[in-house]
Amino acid sequence: MSTQSGTEGLLRDLAPQVLGALVRRHGDFGAAEDATQEALVAAATQWPEEGRPANPLGWLIRVATRRLIDQRRRDDARRRREDLAASWSLAAPDPAPGSDDTLILMFLCCHPSLTPGSAIPLTLRAVGGLTTREIATAFLVSEATMAQRISRAKATIKAAGATFELPGPDALQERLRSVLHVLYLLFNEGYATSAGPDLTRSDLSGEAIRLGRAVHGSLPEDPEVAGLVALMVLTDARRPARTDADGDLVPLSDQDRTRWDQALIAEGLALVERAGERGPMGEYQLQAAVNAAHDRAARYEDTDWAEILSLYDRLERLTANPMVTLNRAAAAAMAEGPDVGLSILAGLDEQLGDHQRLHAVRAHLLEMSDEPAAAIVEFRAAAARATNQREQHFLLTQAARLSAELSP
Repeated sequence: MSTQSGTEGLLRDLAPQVLGALVRRHGDFGAAEDATQEALVAAATQWPEEGRPANPLGWLIRVATRRLIDQRRRDDARRRREDLAASWSLAAPDPAPGSDDTLILMFLCCHPSLTPGSAIPLTLRAVGGLTTREIATAFLVSEATMAQRISRAKATIKAAGATFELPGPDALQERLRSVLHVLYLLFNEGYATSAGPDLTRSDLSGEAIRLGRAVHGSLPEDPEVAGLVALMVLTDARRPARTDADGDLVPLSDQDRTRWDQALIAEGLALVERAGERGPMGEYQLQAAVNAAHDRAARYEDTDWAEILSLYDRLERLTANPMVTLNRAAAAAMAEGPDVGLSILAGLDEQLGDHQRLHAVRAHLLEMSDEPAAAIVEFRAAAARATNQREQHFLLTQAARLSAELSP
């Protein structure tokens, strides 16, 4: 590992501890987060050239505290604030355990008053330690636009009166659901990028996994936290085989399974097994179990589609989510025949309308039913609605392949 990459990893691990120490001591999440970012940038610039300090956490807290004091002095020239700022000690405060602060920060950044579009970038900056520029690049917007989004998110949290503490028992599970939902969306954006030239963004999916593991470290007995981490690592284990040398999509049926990450699979399977021992399976546990069934199959032909269909049946009853029904249709087609899957899809037109995935799944099932002309229409319809260039290319390639087969 290079010095630069090692520094980046350490800074991301220390970011929530620095921010937690500042907020505990000085309050004002927004100002503390800005100061923490400045300290992280300073460390990323200085440490590779000057060497890593003996106490990296203490160094970051001292620098961030100085930035916070300077900002307070600039923002308010009144003598009382000057005296208060001057009285603050520049010695590194004793931070709370990093895992605890990470969890509290996650609850703050995923506050119910925020939309996922605001919570995700704020989480990446405050908890993940990413710069505004890095986040803006990931989501294909300008740095100024992302800075405004993050600033508004912090203002919303402040207006909501959020405090730097774990929510009470009554609110804990609901707030935890918000945290898990944000991590789930972040992972999905990394694993199947919604737009742009690349099929995946491993930096985003990797960050979701890292943060998910941190939450699991704080709540090791929560089965849905374990389920989400299992879902992410079991899915991400297949990423090395999901694209070819040119970066184009390789469907599950054609993937070289020797390229799957066996360490991630082992981690995910162990999490699924332990979580399943703690009572009824929740939404993320069921999705993790589906991916476990895929990852256990040495060949595509060995996939236990009956088990997967049963899991999707349970998940559909639990969530009533039409996207789950779409996945159930695909599993039903593999387990019981394409006509069964197509009959399930017929009931989704009103709910999903012109959704790209509905067209793509229907195209696949029509091809299985030996209806290539109808499949071509659906593949082209899916491609027309695809926002990711790699997915669009794959769908058009399937349509072209079937067209060539139909040509005399």
